[in-house]
Amino acid sequence: MEEGLLQKANEEADGETKILTSGAFVEEAKKVGYIAGPMVAVSFSLQLIPVISMMMVGHLGELALSSTAMATSLCAVTGFSLLVGMAGGLETLCGQAYGAQQYRKLGVHTYSAMISLTLVCIPISFVWISMEKLLIFIGQDPLISQEAGRYAVCLIPGLFGCAIVQPLMKYLQAQSLVIPMLLSAITTLCFHIPLCWVFVFKFGFGNTGAAFAIGISYWLNVIFLGIYVKFSPLCKSTRVPLSKEALQGIGKFLSLAVPSAIMLCLQWWSFEIMILLSGLLPNPKLETSVLSICLLTISLISKIPFGIAAAASTRVSNELGAGRPQAARLTVFSVIIIAGTEMVIVSWALFVCRHIVGYAYSNEEGVIDSITSMVPLICFSAFLDGLQIVLTGIARGCGWQHVGAYVNLGSFYIGGISIALLLGFFLHLRGRGLWLGIMAGAVIQTAILSVITTRTNWEKQAKIARERIFQ
Repeated sequence: MEEGLLQKANEEADGETKILTSGAFVEEAKKVGYIAGPMVAVSFSLQLIPVISMMMVGHLGELALSSTAMATSLCAVTGFSLLVGMAGGLETLCGQAYGAQQYRKLGVHTYSAMISLTLVCIPISFVWISMEKLLIFIGQDPLISQEAGRYAVCLIPGLFGCAIVQPLMKYLQAQSLVIPMLLSAITTLCFHIPLCWVFVFKFGFGNTGAAFAIGISYWLNVIFLGIYVKFSPLCKSTRVPLSKEALQGIGKFLSLAVPSAIMLCLQWWSFEIMILLSGLLPNPKLETSVLSICLLTISLISKIPFGIAAAASTRVSNELGAGRPQAARLTVFSVIIIAGTEMVIVSWALFVCRHIVGYAYSNEEGVIDSITSMVPLICFSAFLDGLQIVLTGIARGCGWQHVGAYVNLGSFYIGGISIALLLGFFLHLRGRGLWLGIMAGAVIQTAILSVITTRTNWEKQAKIARERIFQ
């Protein structure tokens, strides 16, 4: 029966034609924009939650800022990056299933992801409880380590919230239901700002208050999205009850989730390793604070191409699942043009504002001057990041997570980190040298992904997608 469904589906897709013309590009750009625009706002809103917390903590002093930056980096390395990366497996499974009109499978895959990510949170929590000892063991400053350990423990409830909200977002994204995510994210952010201020300053909890506020905000987002999925008629065809089928689907989910996590984590971890290495430089409080702020800034900027990448993943996976390879090719061309144009504009705007960026994070003159000198490098990194983020989104839509994992391993660990160590420690360029090394890894990664994408046989990818769904 499954073979019959696959044969019928392939026959229906045989007549698909999509010629790359200016009219077709404009039409596809509108479809991409419908998804990308709200997703950019969603990404900004969610990213602003830890950024605003960092800004408030930064006005408590250098120790509070450096310890919070250190804890944020390690929590990202050992927890949030894993969850976000594993959830990327749903962009392939849910996106292609929706394109093939196999709606029930979206709900099943989403439950499988929730169960898997929640179980992953348990060992991560024990790592966070031991974070103070781990930081002291690797040679970090004892005062910074103590404060960072307290912050990580208070952030554990937010970890479990992330394990639920990420699958919910991928489930909605696959169906292009982006407006509910937008409203939920903005509402959560508006709630988080006064909540964080009250916890940090009014109640006097300091940096631990910021961690508590993040956790509460994450769970509020879960509640908003859960209510929408439960009662919205738009989710009727994809909403299914929890059953043993979700448990049986864990293996299929993990087959894409694990390489998806590796692909994301290898890149994410390379930046966090840079932050940890900065703690071994002379004047570690200054170097750690400056590089953490630079990383937060570029992470905030990257939310624009991240929204475009989400649109690329959704459109490519939907079209491949529907058996329309030429439409998928048109999507790839459109999103690369859009992303390249957008990042040129954003990088130029950041460079113009280079003298005022530092004041948003700190009152320390040394920190502000160092950030100003780093802005030109951040601008170039932002352009590279924009391209590679969109290319990675295309990879997730196709199910190339395993390929991306190998690319990131070679680019950042054989190339980027090695160059960073050479420039930062042996040539004494310190924080600037570490950042230049990671930029070199990004150049290698972007070049390889570009070659892979341009040489792709889209007809073959559509066939693989149909086989994945129906068999």
